[in-house]
Amino acid sequence: MVSTYTDLDTKAVNTIRTLAVDTTCKSKSGHPGAPMGMAPAAHVLFSRIMNFNPQKPRWINRDRFVLSNGHACVLQYALCHLLGYNLTIDDLKNFRQLGSKTPGHPENHNPDLCIEVCTGPLGQGITNAVGLAIAQAHTAATYNKPGYDLINNRTFCFLGDGCLQEGVSSEASSLAGHLKLGNLVAVWDNNKITIDGSTDVSFDEDVEKRYEAYGWQVLRVADGDSDYASIEQALLDAVACKDKPTLINMKTTIGYGSMKQGTHSVHGSPLSAEDAAHVKREFGFNPEQSFYVAPEVYDLYKKHVARGVEAQQKFDELFAKYKTEYPELAAQFERVVEKKLPEGWEKKLPTYKPTDPAIASRKLSEIVLDSIAPVLPELVGGSADLTGSNLTRWKGAVDFQPKESNLGDYSGRYIRYGVREHAMGGIMNGMAAYGTVIPFGGTFLNFVSYAAGAVRLAALGQFRTIYVATHDSIGLGEDGPTHQPIETYAHFRAMPNINCWRPADGNETSAAYHSAISLAQTPSILALTRQNLPQLNGSSIEKALKGGYVLVENKDANVTLIGTGSEVSLCVEAAKVLEAEHGLKARIVSMPCCEIFDEQAQEYRLSVLPDGIPIMSVEVYSTVGWKRYAHEAFGIDSFGDSAPYQQLYAKYEMTPEGVAVRAKMTVDAWKPVQNIRSPIHHAF
Repeated sequence: MVSTYTDLDTKAVNTIRTLAVDTTCKSKSGHPGAPMGMAPAAHVLFSRIMNFNPQKPRWINRDRFVLSNGHACVLQYALCHLLGYNLTIDDLKNFRQLGSKTPGHPENHNPDLCIEVCTGPLGQGITNAVGLAIAQAHTAATYNKPGYDLINNRTFCFLGDGCLQEGVSSEASSLAGHLKLGNLVAVWDNNKITIDGSTDVSFDEDVEKRYEAYGWQVLRVADGDSDYASIEQALLDAVACKDKPTLINMKTTIGYGSMKQGTHSVHGSPLSAEDAAHVKREFGFNPEQSFYVAPEVYDLYKKHVARGVEAQQKFDELFAKYKTEYPELAAQFERVVEKKLPEGWEKKLPTYKPTDPAIASRKLSEIVLDSIAPVLPELVGGSADLTGSNLTRWKGAVDFQPKESNLGDYSGRYIRYGVREHAMGGIMNGMAAYGTVIPFGGTFLNFVSYAAGAVRLAALGQFRTIYVATHDSIGLGEDGPTHQPIETYAHFRAMPNINCWRPADGNETSAAYHSAISLAQTPSILALTRQNLPQLNGSSIEKALKGGYVLVENKDANVTLIGTGSEVSLCVEAAKVLEAEHGLKARIVSMPCCEIFDEQAQEYRLSVLPDGIPIMSVEVYSTVGWKRYAHEAFGIDSFGDSAPYQQLYAKYEMTPEGVAVRAKMTVDAWKPVQNIRSPIHHAF
């Protein structure tokens, strides 16, 4: 039944609007228009529909809210303040200032606020929302039992015209429709304005028909500016639909109340002082006052928050009973929510001896998944239509699918993402944000670049997402340069808070998974080969977990060779040629993860890459970045070719002979230099 709305509700809505005006005016930057237009929808959603508790903001069964049009963040900040989250009026006054709780777009770093993900790059938020909905559906299917509807929260997302134009939102929305995610509600702020002006200049498709074709329920609200009852009815109808996600087409007026309402002038710039005063007079506020909230507005929100507090308390009571009837499941649930791994899980990681056969690291990855999936029920993953190439599906895996599809069920842990690399990345971010799963996704390393926007937000948002990135180099062969990554790792290695692994054998592959799963606030990319790699003499999980280590020591060495992935065994063979043909000796260092190596103590790093002799890196990627570790870099700074991989390695002289020749050139070039210093030494 739809609620009764009074003048106090209108006062609350207009308080949100005036706070948006004052916040952006005070900072002299920001986007007031969308918050002013979406204030009614936000008020109805948070005061009548959603369950949450500001005193326990990370309660696991809370409803999730994602602001996909993140430029409208003053809407979310105003709500956080009014609803009693740990965000003060002074925090609103400090909008977009150094060190504030209110940055220019939403960031999820403050656990005291109702901000689940980092949004701003358009389309990412709705994609994250799909991930949140997937994680909720999986968690409910895993832990709910008859009489114990433990997990039943919903995900709500606001999105704008810009989000609907971004391709990643289409990818994610298509998958959400296929998966019949009835726990997902998206509210389209249909104000027909983007930065360039009216959407008539670029965007006139029939969005409703598109979403119906995706398999969504589509609802309309003709007056999103003031018809609170219709807004609530649409939200109630959306929540009632259990077998489809819902898009609510809500007609709004950007900058509602402004002298420039309905135009792009109120999109990305604060209102003028004259217009700000006009807005306040229009809404019955004192134009001389700023950041004003009437006591009765605080009381109104406090009353509605009480419903969420009660829901959270009922959850605690239900879970206490659940623990007595399902103690093992309850213990598992508590463990995954606390982001704790099961004791001894790492003992399941396979280890290898030099006498074991050569195996492609993508196959070694599959062996790891087969070994750890049974003991890590929170590990949920899939592939972007490359399951047979990525080898990401472990034995006995069940697909995550709606039960009526007869293809799996929501308790399944294997996700068929389809040809949707970018959406896969954004969805994984949402899954990680939910808090009960560790998501991984497979594609070719070159196509992780398709997902680069989502990868960056995983790093910024500190999400534990894992990319199983196979076909890692020119070693994939005949598919040619469109598929062969050259610059990919230079890009991702330059990104803060991400670990880029390139394991050289089975032990290093196990170490890569050990690290990726253990680090709860860092995404990882695992670059894996198509071609077979020998098991190395001297490798171990323990050594590889330091990011770089001495594989072959030689006190009489003339040069240190650093290799990654398939080039480590190449360096081993090159060292033999170097001594036999040039009379020079080499130390060999394996560097499976530069970022982890950088975290080691200086003393250790200098023991691996010491002073006194020149250092040469060997990697079939761009040489950009290797000056941090090596005096000379042997790599590929051009695109590859289409041919069998052995021919490609020969063309680029990535052979034992080619490496040996360049090692000799390195020794000769640095011979005149006295007291060679390791590149590990830095002034700061």
